[in-house]
Amino acid sequence: MTASLFARTLAGAAMLEVFADRAIVDAMLAFEAALAEAEAAEGVIPASAVAPIVAATRATFDVDALVAEARVAGSMAIPLVKKLTAEVAARDPAAAPFVHRGSTSQDVIDSAMVVVTRRALALIDAELERLTTALAALARTHATTPILARTLLQPAQVISFGFKVVAWLAPLLRARERLQVRARSALRVQLGGAVGTLASLGERGPAVAKRVAERLGLAPEVDAWHVQRDEWVALGCEVALVCGSLGKIGSDLALLAQAEVGEVAEPSGAGRGGSSAMPQKKNPVAAMTALAAARRAPQLAATLLATMGHAHERALGDWQAELAEWPSLFLAAHGALVALADALAGLEVDVSRMGENIARQQGTVFAEAAAALVAPTLGKAQANTLLGTLAARAAAGKGDLRALVRADPAFAAVEPGTIDAAFDVDAAARRAGGLAIAQLDRLAMPSVATGDQR
Repeated sequence: MTASLFARTLAGAAMLEVFADRAIVDAMLAFEAALAEAEAAEGVIPASAVAPIVAATRATFDVDALVAEARVAGSMAIPLVKKLTAEVAARDPAAAPFVHRGSTSQDVIDSAMVVVTRRALALIDAELERLTTALAALARTHATTPILARTLLQPAQVISFGFKVVAWLAPLLRARERLQVRARSALRVQLGGAVGTLASLGERGPAVAKRVAERLGLAPEVDAWHVQRDEWVALGCEVALVCGSLGKIGSDLALLAQAEVGEVAEPSGAGRGGSSAMPQKKNPVAAMTALAAARRAPQLAATLLATMGHAHERALGDWQAELAEWPSLFLAAHGALVALADALAGLEVDVSRMGENIARQQGTVFAEAAAALVAPTLGKAQANTLLGTLAARAAAGKGDLRALVRADPAFAAVEPGTIDAAFDVDAAARRAGGLAIAQLDRLAMPSVATGDQR
């Protein structure tokens, strides 16, 4: 699989290697070696055929030539098995008839894709661990750091930065658990023969399949799933969900890093986030990579879902479309994970700017809390109307909302200390921080050094 030039700029190098053309062909050859060994162990083929077959699977095959022939044959496995058989014949003509015995093209390719996908999931899991560890540390460090909450892209109330970070973290922890569950169900050997019944292997078929699974390190469940794609597609959809959650982080980072907001910044570095025209630019490239993955994932997952209508016992076009899109989903997810894990580990947090942005709201973000103080006497609707009027005056530069509230006759009976408590920035952040820490504890994330970094 060769990703496009621009797709490679969004992918991690390790994942590109996992789905490299050579890696997939090698996994197909590993299946053929495991099949020969398993069939010999079950007495399906002569033991003497194993060594020449296994030796031939270690030969170097011209991948470009295989691709060219596959365009005509309709499957990469057909020219590969043909060339493998020729390699075996050159070593031991008597062993050549036993290559690929009882198997079919989809067995080879699906099993190979399972093998490389297992490696891909290991990479994704490692980056999820790295990213979630960084996020947990960030959340605890800034558990009580005040920051504006924004709803519909407008200032809303005061929360803590830790509270915001936990909203990034929690979906990724749940995704990691779901991926592990899905992997146990989906990473199974494929061995069903021509129509999924293993007819040519007779009663030894299930035992052969189990041995192949053991040799490839796959789950022992050996029922053929040629056209039963639910577990496999569900795994792909879980990867797409990861991309969606990463897009949420990327979106928030990009908005918080805007110069007009300036509350966070991705780590600096030579050539990182530069512009070809504007020397002053510092672009959030990790956020960009995450957003790109989130934009691509829905279409990739939709293709997987659209291909599930496999006709009869072997798909025409559906399986082939699935194979074409499968690696792209993992490349997108892993690239975004790597970028965000790198960025979040060294995220620059401007606590002072967060405070300045709160102060710039002239206390209007506490309008709801202030309205609650007089709602018992005025009624909720009238209290909200009053605070709406006072907040509009504050926003127009006619004074801080707290001062306007104190001066308004409707608040004459309210103790000044009670009014001050309703406008307490740190208290609002502590409330949000308490919720954040409680969720972190429920998520069983380890504690790290904490403290208000203001």
